[in-house]
Amino acid sequence: MSELDDATSAVLTASRALLAVVARSVAPVLDRVTVPQFRVLVLLSNSAGPVRHGDLAAALGVHSTTFTRTIDRMVAGGWVERRANPDSRRETLIAATPAGLGLVGAVTEARRREIRTILSAVPPSDRPLVAQALSVFAAAAGEEHVDSLAEFSL
Repeated sequence: MSELDDATSAVLTASRALLAVVARSVAPVLDRVTVPQFRVLVLLSNSAGPVRHGDLAAALGVHSTTFTRTIDRMVAGGWVERRANPDSRRETLIAATPAGLGLVGAVTEARRREIRTILSAVPPSDRPLVAQALSVFAAAAGEEHVDSLAEFSL
């Protein structure tokens, strides 16, 4: 097995552990929002402000007209709000409501607590190695560091 194969296996194993953390952290809110709706809230919570409807749909890889129904349900649930774009009457902006941001914040905090518990089982001398390896991996995947995102980041 090559070094790349060994690294791939290690990341796959770690991804199973992280997926379990993600699943446990989001499970308590799935009676209120679907996984795709939660993803919308995460994207909105990491944005600097309201996002154009079309840009949000594109970021999620869905067609804008199909995405309208998702936003309709989220508006009805109180998770997001539509706003007119002051720069273009033909565009609608979507913003998370305080309830939507709070939902993302609660899930993120649950996830943070569980990750801290797992990391507490890692010998203190190895924690910097874990942090460095995951930071390098996240950067290679194009993920921004969580501290550079909004307060309610995922």
